[in-house]
Amino acid sequence: MLLDNTKNGFTLKSNFELKKAYILFRIISNKSLTNIGKKALQIALKLRLPILFLVKRTVFEQFCSGESLDDSFETVQRLYDKNVKSYLSYSVEGLENEKSYDLSLKEVLNSIEFVAKNNIIDFTVFKPTAIANSKILQKVSEKKILDEKENELYGKALERFDTICNLAHKKGVKMLVDAEESWIQDPIDEIVLKMMMKYNKHEAIIYNTAQMYRHDRLNYLNRLKNIAEKEKFFIGIKLVRGAYIEQENKRAIKNNYKSPICDSKNLTDTNFNNGASFILSNLNIFSLFSGTHNEESIYKIIDIMKLNNINKNNSKIWFGQLYGMSDNISFNLANKGFNAIKYLPFGPIKEVIPYLIRRAEENTSVKGQTSRELELIKTELKRRKSI
Repeated sequence: MLLDNTKNGFTLKSNFELKKAYILFRIISNKSLTNIGKKALQIALKLRLPILFLVKRTVFEQFCSGESLDDSFETVQRLYDKNVKSYLSYSVEGLENEKSYDLSLKEVLNSIEFVAKNNIIDFTVFKPTAIANSKILQKVSEKKILDEKENELYGKALERFDTICNLAHKKGVKMLVDAEESWIQDPIDEIVLKMMMKYNKHEAIIYNTAQMYRHDRLNYLNRLKNIAEKEKFFIGIKLVRGAYIEQENKRAIKNNYKSPICDSKNLTDTNFNNGASFILSNLNIFSLFSGTHNEESIYKIIDIMKLNNINKNNSKIWFGQLYGMSDNISFNLANKGFNAIKYLPFGPIKEVIPYLIRRAEENTSVKGQTSRELELIKTELKRRKSI
């Protein structure tokens, strides 16, 4: 099978790096150990214990590309040498104040300039709540009236969105807008729609993210298509399964409303595959960034491409995986000529710890993900030993 070739999959990993990754994924696969590690890390940080070196040598090196854009470029180049592209994300999370929003804006604009100067990178990305207050987004989503101060702050957030998208358009850099929780996603969808209408007149520059564990996202894609046909613009979509399943279901139970999440993983998988099929059947309007580690979905996309004689390296179709995970997917796809790309988070070690904790928690909760990583690493170490 295409994605089972571990020689290609771990081409950039030394034996030492593979063994270190194996130990890390063994820990992450154990929910109790992950929770203990998370609490110990939080306590150590509060007590200001000197543990950042340990974090850097373990989870940071596994899942992040560096502390700055310049630090990350070595990783970008190493990936590119194997035909795997990169997109860089300033992954500082959890800060909710105007100063942090302005700092995030600066980092995103810097990343656009950085991509524009380096023709081996095509995309960059930002998280809406890194530049906009989530409480205000929730009030807008709930159609509540904003007070004068909130209106002013929301206006600033809209300006930040436009500043980012305007520069991306000017520089020809494709911009991915991450998805958030459902209770703040509606205004984000509307803002990104306006950005697409404004900046995607000739090609898809601005991409929104559709979390397909939501049962309403096929309707969303169809609505987008209808608007794009009428208003004459192109649509960029990053298709993912979703990252906030526990928060979504807990909130739905607490507030007594129907969860926006599909009732089962099978339904989520079907929804994702149907979304990919819908986009691929409308490539005259859509560009697809498939952000998935699910090998079955990737094979389905490849089958659709073959069936419709779509070139492997069609510039409207990308396969994206997280840095430090599913290298078997990224490197094997790249080796066969598909557009493979890695998500490279960067930022000061202490500031990206919330991202690293979330990454560990997501790995723990995704059934089969870490066991697949462990299986592949064991296979490659065994293969190397037999040479």
